Amino acid sequence: VSGGMTPADMVHIINRVTSMADVIHVSSGGVTPVPPPVYPGYQIPFAETIKRECSVPTIAVGLISSLDMVEETLHNNRADLVALGRELLRNPFFPLLEAWKRRVALPWPEQYERAFR
Repeated sequence: VSGGMTPADMVHIINRVTSMADVIHVSSGGVTPVPPPVYPGYQIPFAETIKRECSVPTIAVGLISSLDMVEETLHNNRADLVALGRELLRNPFFPLLEAWKRRVALPWPEQYERAFR
């Protein structure tokens, strides 16, 4: 689309297809002549807008890299799910490690258990 799309454009499109969707995975794409500012959580507001304006469950993305950010997003109803793409590429055990830090007992792969006793 020449000049790009706005969140209002996306709301209009998504409202036309919500009956065919279970959840909307919200990403702005970032395909622009001038790259957008990128910072932790930078795409969460887009998921929040789609969730609010389209009454459809959303998945937030955008450099979500801490459990605090996950909890803030979910507890404040800004999205229904979060995607941890890059964080899980860097650290596949991110969810288990965050649970361990909070003294939540979850099973680890056997070969890693000794490192976290």
